[in-house]
Amino acid sequence: MTDAVEIAPVHSPVQPAAPVDLHLDGWLIAGLRAAFFMPPRVAGQTPSPRQLFAITVGVFALEVALQRLSVAGDARFDLQAWLSGLYGVLVFAALMGWLLAASHASHRASLRHSFGSCMAVWLVATLPNTVLYGALMAGIAHGWVHATVFLWPTGAWAAFGVATLWSLGVSGVLAGRMAGWTWRVPVLVLMLAASTGVAAWQFTARPWLADEELDRGGEAPRLHLSQQLFEDQQALLARQLDAIRSPDGATGGGAYIPQIYGLVFAPYAEEDVFKRESALVADVLAQRFGAQGRVVQLLNHADTAQTYAWATPLNLQRALHGLAQHMNRQRDVLVVYLTSHGAQNFQLAASHWPLEVEPLTADVLRAALDAAGIRHRVIAVSACFSGGWVDVLANPDTLVMTAADATHTSYGCGRLSELTFFGRALFDEQLRRSHSFDQAFAAAVPVIRQREIDAGKPDGFSNPQIRMGADIAPVLKALAARLDAVKSTALPLPADKVR
Repeated sequence: MTDAVEIAPVHSPVQPAAPVDLHLDGWLIAGLRAAFFMPPRVAGQTPSPRQLFAITVGVFALEVALQRLSVAGDARFDLQAWLSGLYGVLVFAALMGWLLAASHASHRASLRHSFGSCMAVWLVATLPNTVLYGALMAGIAHGWVHATVFLWPTGAWAAFGVATLWSLGVSGVLAGRMAGWTWRVPVLVLMLAASTGVAAWQFTARPWLADEELDRGGEAPRLHLSQQLFEDQQALLARQLDAIRSPDGATGGGAYIPQIYGLVFAPYAEEDVFKRESALVADVLAQRFGAQGRVVQLLNHADTAQTYAWATPLNLQRALHGLAQHMNRQRDVLVVYLTSHGAQNFQLAASHWPLEVEPLTADVLRAALDAAGIRHRVIAVSACFSGGWVDVLANPDTLVMTAADATHTSYGCGRLSELTFFGRALFDEQLRRSHSFDQAFAAAVPVIRQREIDAGKPDGFSNPQIRMGADIAPVLKALAARLDAVKSTALPLPADKVR
């Protein structure tokens, strides 16, 4: 490895440092070579204080700019959070100083020059990794790259893992080349790995925060588990189910009037959009479809742990069983609305850290509905690849609507989204004008298409799906006609949504 030796061996006489003859672009090239595991070729060279200052400022400025791009919309800079992010730089500097001290124990001047060279090269070597990872996060934040393409958030953690391994590898190889391949190099890598883990665990604050995050205290709320919370949750679900209104009964002539019941399921706690959509759908069902007191919301969010039962597959089964005890299972209609991220394996993403929540599948939902004995079902799934649920859920007594087909993503589920495109168009707009689910769906689809075009959706039209069972069609038609005749149920469309 003759080209890999950058510093004179420990036992060789150390010559005085050569005059600085590398220009700034030479240090940039050396750092980029090191970033791709090539020898930096800076033996005997030392950056001037001005060069080292320029490299440091330039690298930090680029990182800050990329971090800003990862927040869509207005944001404010948090200096304290940014300074805490320098933890990794300080750890590497300390460890590299330890390695070089062993190689230059009796030559302080040589140690100083070697340390400056190493830091200049290492800072530049971090750039490709930082730029690629930062660009990915910015792309997801702005919708240029759809989160589900990377199976968010699992894909984000995988990208973070790849970036971390790359950084550790670059640091280890550079340390070996510039300080000698001794047992201290693997120790350095292990210490860097440990410090990265500590930083990811403890230093979670971000240097740029969206205005809405600052308005609520600067950090997203976190769930704090306790025995009391578990006990309260069990009681909460029971109270929600006990409060369900039973059917209003028959008309004076004895004809039964079918009622609407609702179950809204939002299992992904990390995105506020699902909490907002859950509340919207529950409100529209109550106000437009006469379902006041007949809607159960299952919701994962740290803010609602004391007000709504958790959205877990087990609670879903319990809620369906509880609803079935109050409704006329053969005559009433149950509307089930699911909103979350979706994966290509057709699982509905669930997250409520540190609580472990299993993803929901169409098979589990179908089995729970069948076990509850609820006949008439309207099921809407607002998630990517949700068209994969249609065949499993469809039957003559069911209307199924999905935000996408089985091969496309849906849109509007980003961190700063108000509502998903599907939920906004179908419930927040069309079902404020119509009591017919299928007519509202037909009117919503072209609206969704145009919004996706305007947003530059990269993988093509989401292609929402609908399948109406032959036996539920007349039930829903009669229901819509009855509700249309009751003007007191009208819910005017907000002025900003009138077209």
